[in-house]
Amino acid sequence: MENNVDTIVLLDEDGNEVEFTVEAKFDIEGNEYVIVVAEGEEDAVALKITEDEEGNDLLIPVDDEGEFALVSEAYEALFEEGYMN
Repeated sequence: MENNVDTIVLLDEDGNEVEFTVEAKFDIEGNEYVIVVAEGEEDAVALKITEDEEGNDLLIPVDDEGEFALVSEAYEALFEEGYMN
C-alpha cells in the first residue's frame, strides 16, 4: 500500500462498500499495519497489510491480542510524538 493514501474503500460483512480514512501506516517487526476509521465512526480499526499470490495488497484485521497490543503501542507512540493530528 502506498504511503500517501488518505482514504480506502473496503467491503463489510454484507458486501457493502465502506469508506475509511487512513489515520496511520507503519511497520513493526517487518510487518506493515494501517489504522483506519470508517466514515461516520469514531473507533479506529487496526489492519495488517499482506499480499496475495499475485502481489495484491490484502488488509487483515488484527485479532491476535499480543499483535494488537504491539500495534496499539506503536500508534499511541506516534500520536504522542506529534506524528498524528
